[in-house]
Amino acid sequence: MKIQERTGAGAGRSAGPAQPSVGDRLPTPPRERKPALAALAVLLILLGALGATTLVLRAGDRIEVVKVTKEIEAGESVGDNVTSVMVAADDTIHYVKWSQLGALKELKAKSTIYAGTVVIGDMFAEGSSLPAGKAAVGVALKEGQYPADIKAGDVVAVYNVDTSSTSKTGSSATSTSGGAAIVENAKVSKVNDDSDATVSTGNLSVTLLVDQADAAAVARAASASAVAIVHVPGTGN
Repeated sequence: MKIQERTGAGAGRSAGPAQPSVGDRLPTPPRERKPALAALAVLLILLGALGATTLVLRAGDRIEVVKVTKEIEAGESVGDNVTSVMVAADDTIHYVKWSQLGALKELKAKSTIYAGTVVIGDMFAEGSSLPAGKAAVGVALKEGQYPADIKAGDVVAVYNVDTSSTSKTGSSATSTSGGAAIVENAKVSKVNDDSDATVSTGNLSVTLLVDQADAAAVARAASASAVAIVHVPGTGN
C-alpha cells in the first residue's frame, strides 16, 4: 500500500526540466566595440567643420569687379554695358574693380570682348586700338542693302552695287562692275543703334573692319551710296 501511495503522489509531477524563475534571466553577451568606425565618424565631423570654416573665410575674401553685359568690339568703350559681380580675390589676376569703372570707360578694347566676360585690365588700352593691318570704315546703307538682323560681330561680304564705279588701289585702277565684291569677308565692328531713324527711313550706319588695302575702295563706294553687305560664313577677322 505504501508503494502505491508513493507512486500516485508522483504521478502529477511533470517530467520536464525545471524552469528558471522570472528574475533569473540568461546573461547577454557584451557588445562588440568598433573603434575604427568611431574614429571614422570623428574624422568626418572634423572634415565637415574644416570645410565650413574654409567657405566662410573665402566668402569674406571677395571683391566687386566689372563684367560686360554686351559684346564690346575692338576700339570701343564698355560704356554702360557693364554690371558688378563678386569674385574671389586673387593678386595674380588683374581684375578691374567696380570702383575703377570711371577710369575703365576712358579706355578702348584691344579686341572683341564677349558678353558675360569678367574684365581684366589687360583687355583695354588708351585710344583706339585696331588689329594690325586693319582699318575701320563707316558706311551708310539704305534699306535693302543690309540684312535685317545685322549686328556687331557679324562677318559680311561688301559689294559695290554701282555699275559705273571704278576702284583704285595704289597707282593701279581696275573697273568694278555692279555686284562685284569689294571685300569678301569684313567684320561688322559697330551698328548704329538709333532705332528711331532706322524705322522711319530704313537707313542704317555701320562700321566695318577691313584690310587696310581694301579700305579706300570701300570708302569710295560708301561715299557714292553704292555699298551693300551680305552675311557670309566665318568667325571674323
